[in-house]
Amino acid sequence: MNHYLLPLRNLVFQPGVTVPIFMDNPTSIQALEAAKPSGKIVLCAQKTIPYPAKSEDLYDIGTVAEIVQMLRMPDETMHIVLQTLNAVNLENTTVHNGLFTADTTIIPQIDDSDTDYTKLLRDKVADKLAFVIKKRGNLVKLGAIVQTYPLASFIDAVIQMTDIDAEIAMKILGLKTYAEKLLALLEQVGLMAEMTKIEDSVNKRVAQQMDRGRREAYLTEKMRALQKEMGNDADDLDSEALRKKIVATKLPKDAEAKALTEWKRMNNQSPMSTEGAILKTYLDELLAMPWNKSDKSPIDLAAARAELDREHSGMEGVKERILEHLAVMKKTGQTKGTILCLVGAPGVGKTSLGASVARALGRKYQRISLGGVSDEAHFRGHRKTYIGSQPGRIMDALKRAGANNPVMILDEIDKLGRDYRGDPEAALLEVLDPEQNKSFRDHYLEVDFDLSNVLFIATANTINISPALRDRMEIIEIPGYTEDEKVEIARAHLLRRAAEDTGWAPDNIKMDDDAIRHIIRKYTAEVGVRQLRREITAVLRRTLLDLDGADQSTEFTPAQIDAALAKRKTLNGGKRIGFNAARV
Repeated sequence: MNHYLLPLRNLVFQPGVTVPIFMDNPTSIQALEAAKPSGKIVLCAQKTIPYPAKSEDLYDIGTVAEIVQMLRMPDETMHIVLQTLNAVNLENTTVHNGLFTADTTIIPQIDDSDTDYTKLLRDKVADKLAFVIKKRGNLVKLGAIVQTYPLASFIDAVIQMTDIDAEIAMKILGLKTYAEKLLALLEQVGLMAEMTKIEDSVNKRVAQQMDRGRREAYLTEKMRALQKEMGNDADDLDSEALRKKIVATKLPKDAEAKALTEWKRMNNQSPMSTEGAILKTYLDELLAMPWNKSDKSPIDLAAARAELDREHSGMEGVKERILEHLAVMKKTGQTKGTILCLVGAPGVGKTSLGASVARALGRKYQRISLGGVSDEAHFRGHRKTYIGSQPGRIMDALKRAGANNPVMILDEIDKLGRDYRGDPEAALLEVLDPEQNKSFRDHYLEVDFDLSNVLFIATANTINISPALRDRMEIIEIPGYTEDEKVEIARAHLLRRAAEDTGWAPDNIKMDDDAIRHIIRKYTAEVGVRQLRREITAVLRRTLLDLDGADQSTEFTPAQIDAALAKRKTLNGGKRIGFNAARV
C-alpha cells in the first residue's frame, strides 16, 4: 500500500505507542495535510541532518501511524497526535514537490510478551536501567516507566530517552518479536551501564586526586605553622636567603629598591600561588644579570693586532680602523663612541672579525642574529604579567655572557623586519645610541641597565639600512679579497679547517698555490672565501672516498682536483653539488 512519509530527525517509534509531535517545518506540515484524507502516514527516520532531498536520505523501514488529531496554531505551526500501528518495509520511495511516498509492506509482529523469557529480558533491562538511573541524574524519568508502561511503550520509551543511535533503533524496529527487541535493547543498555561504571570510576579517581591535593595543601600549611612556632620555617629561610642575596648583590639603587619591593610582595603570597612563583622567577632573573661584573683585561694593542693578523689575511684598512677604535677605548677606558658596522658580501669574514676582537680584548663574545626579527619584544622583552614572559635578547645575551662589557655582534642588521607587533628598529636605536643606552629599560626587568660598556659591532650584507640606524654607526665596507689574498687565506686558514672537517692530517695535504688558484678561477665566483672552503672540503672528501677512507700524503694537482670535482658533478645529474656562489 502506498503512503505519504513523514521524515523525522533521529526519531524511531515502535508500534503501539501514542506520539505527540510539534511541527514547524512547512514541508512536514504539507505532508500531513496530504496524508489527512487517508488518515495514515509513515514515520521514517532520516539519515541526513537537513531535510532529505532524495530517497537515499531515508531508512528503508518505518512505522505506520494513524493520525488521531491535527491542530493548527495561529503561528502556522501544527500540533499532532499519532497512534503507531505497524512496522513496515519501504519500497519504491519517490519524492515529488518535496513530498515522499513509498509502497509499504507490513513486518509481521509476534506477541510473545507473556512468555517467561520475554519477562526475564524485561527485568534484565530494568536492572541495567536502575543502575544507570542511580548514577545519572538526567535519566531519572526512566524510573517511572520500568514497571508501569506496556511492553511496546516500555521499549519505545527506553529507545527515546537513552538516545540510542537511529541506525540501531531501526534494526530493533525491524525485529519480529518482543524477545528479540528486548535482547537487542539489553545489549545497548548494558553498554551504557558499562560506560557509566567507567565514568564513575574516573570521577572517583579525579575526586580522590583533588582530595589528596587539598589534603597535601592543608598539611603543608600546618607544617609551615609548626615550623614557624619552632623558628625553623623552610619557606621563611628561603625567603630570607633571597633577601640577603638581593642586598649582597649590590644592585644599583633603583634595581635594589625594585627587587626589595617585589620580594615583599612575594613574601606576602602563599607559597603555592601563581603570582608568588612569577615573582620568584622575576627576582631570579634580576639577580642573574651582571650588574657589576666586568672583564678587567687590559687592552694590549700589539696583541690585538697579532690576533687580527693571525685570524684574518688582507683587509688592512678594516683592521686598522678596528685598532683605532681599540686605541680610543684604551685611552678613555670607555667603549662610548661610534658603533662599527661591517658591510660586505657573504663570506668575507664580518662575524669572525667580531669574535677576533673579543679574543683580542679578553672579553666575552655574544652574537645576536637579527635576520627576520620583526617584534619589538625581541629586544625589550615582555611584561612579566604575561604567561611565559622573559627578558629581551639583549638582556639574555648579557646574562649568558656573565659580564656587563662583552663584545656583542648584531648580525644581519640590514634584514630587520617590521609588522603589527611593533618596530624593532626603534628599540635598536636606543641600544646603539651612546647617549641613551646607559639607561636601557627592558620591559621584563622594569629597571634601567647600563649598556654603555658593551662593545656593539653590527654586520650587514648591504648598506640598505634606515637613515636613523646608519646615523648611529660608522659604515666600514669590506670590498672582498683579491685572488692573491684568497690564496693566502686558503694557505693560512682554509686548508686547516677543511682538514678538520674531513679528518685529514694537515701534513698529508699537498696543495700548492697553483692548485688553489685553479679552484678559485674555475669553481668559485665570489668576493668572499666561503665557497672556496666548500670546494676544498669537497676535494678532500672525494679523495678520501677514493682512498677507501685512508689518510695518506697526497699531492693535489689541478688535474686531480678536476677529476674529484667532476665525479661530484655526475652525482647530481650534471650539476656541481654545493656550487651556488653568487656572481658579484
